[in-house]
Amino acid sequence: MATSEWRPAKLDQLGHVGRGRSRHRPRNADFLYGGPYPFFQTGDIKAANYYLNDYTQTYSEAGLAQSKLWQPGTLCITIAANIAESAILGIEGCFPDSVVGFVVDPEKADVRFVKYYLEILKLRMQGISHGSTQDNLSMDKLLTFDFLVPPLPIQRRIAGILSAYDDLIENSQRRIKILEEMARRLYREWFVYFRFPGHEDCLLVDSPLGEIPEGWEVKPFSAIASYVNGYPFKPAELGPAGKPIIKIKELKAGIVADTPRNIGDEIPGKYHIHDGDVLFSWSADLDAYLWMGGDGLLNQHLFTVLPADTFSRAFCFHSLKGSMPRFRALSLGATMHHIKRSALDQVFTVVAPAPMRNRFDVLVEPIHQQLITISKQIQNLRHSRDLLLPRLLSGQIDVEALPEPVLSES
Repeated sequence: MATSEWRPAKLDQLGHVGRGRSRHRPRNADFLYGGPYPFFQTGDIKAANYYLNDYTQTYSEAGLAQSKLWQPGTLCITIAANIAESAILGIEGCFPDSVVGFVVDPEKADVRFVKYYLEILKLRMQGISHGSTQDNLSMDKLLTFDFLVPPLPIQRRIAGILSAYDDLIENSQRRIKILEEMARRLYREWFVYFRFPGHEDCLLVDSPLGEIPEGWEVKPFSAIASYVNGYPFKPAELGPAGKPIIKIKELKAGIVADTPRNIGDEIPGKYHIHDGDVLFSWSADLDAYLWMGGDGLLNQHLFTVLPADTFSRAFCFHSLKGSMPRFRALSLGATMHHIKRSALDQVFTVVAPAPMRNRFDVLVEPIHQQLITISKQIQNLRHSRDLLLPRLLSGQIDVEALPEPVLSES
């Protein structure tokens, strides 16, 4: 593609740029929160794939009064903590001054093109943002970067090609959430609310956890599985090749280019993990995870959950997931929460007879397999998009000669 028509432009030459607002001090005053207005933070933007729809907090009327309500289509760019992450607002919402809002001039640019170009500039932006206490990218620094911008029709064509991948990723992520919720609800219906098949004819009896169906038991988590601590990797054992080392970061965001690796030949088999394994974090983000990232090696801050005889991975996973509030109540530490292994003897769960658990497994294991399959599809889509992105945004590919992308969820 000829790039003679591509012109450099600053972000504020392509539309309106403004910082989010969170004027009240202290920022954590209770009366600012809990209302109907989504309040997006830098972590929400980092976690978003493309569109920003999910949030962890909301503003009240008082919160909105000291902030600003931004409209769908606004490009959100983080300038503190998580530097140069971006996502397009899918719904109206507020965000603090650690986030910049960009509202495109539709006669000059396509907001999707600008969002993708930020991916090209991200490393440079992060490189000039390192601080002694917290990384920060000022508005002035942000506006020094040049975006190499082609004519609007070419912007739209490039954005359309790349967004076809992201739209499919978004759809796949929605499917994952639906499937996860299906499995969670089934577990709760059968093993928490005791509305399992045939429950009408079952008597309830007293137990340490309240009334449970007759013939069911209450057991500590130490009785239904064993927990193998990950491998204590040393810096000399890490490198750019081999199997990825799975840490909290990989559980939350997936495997990335800078994830440390190890060939694994010298690492005992009990530290190797595979799709469908149940992992448990006892520090930082205390939780249970169903691993869907392929073969890897487990870091020492995580644990592989190995079901005891007659117990399945599916049952152990949902039991742990449902009991996380009780594990968190036992967590220790003022800043980094963690629990002791003894908590596995202190937290109890209701255990149905093996035939009932087997019926549950028959229904849930296929759901887990679908989750793994869709997760692989998302990984492949991201890989293809990331290969195309720099070539399209540098003008190396003549987009007018490319056919429309035909992508499928299957």
